[in-house]
Amino acid sequence: MAAPRRPSGGGLRRAPQDGRLEEINKEFLCDPKFSDEEDLETKLAVFKEKYMEFDLNNQGEIDLMSVKRMMEKMGAPKTHLELKKMISEVTGGVSETISYQDFVNVMLGKRSAVLKLVMMFEGKANESSPKPSGPPPERDIASLP
Repeated sequence: MAAPRRPSGGGLRRAPQDGRLEEINKEFLCDPKFSDEEDLETKLAVFKEKYMEFDLNNQGEIDLMSVKRMMEKMGAPKTHLELKKMISEVTGGVSETISYQDFVNVMLGKRSAVLKLVMMFEGKANESSPKPSGPPPERDIASLP
């Protein structure tokens, strides 16, 4: 008898990562540097979801290919060199991958990193342009441009 197949959504594999990211979020909540940040708990929850969405290999770090896919998904593809520069800006040139701490520091930080601007743009684009539901309206020849 064959073993039951698990869904490929990564639910079981993501559980440990979710716990690690939640621990890091608690550290940020206790950090006095961020005590004046408005609605910090909600922001951290959103950051965690976004981070987990783009951490494609569930290793706790966003690598070059993950950033590439993220930018393509948002309709802003970048060259290999531009992606490396973005990662270097986020990590301070120390690493070739973006850790969750680096990600949150950039998102909460006062400097405007490219990644932060892109993530904010994606959020605003999703809010402002609701997708129409249902079939498209019927058109006739007179309504065409």
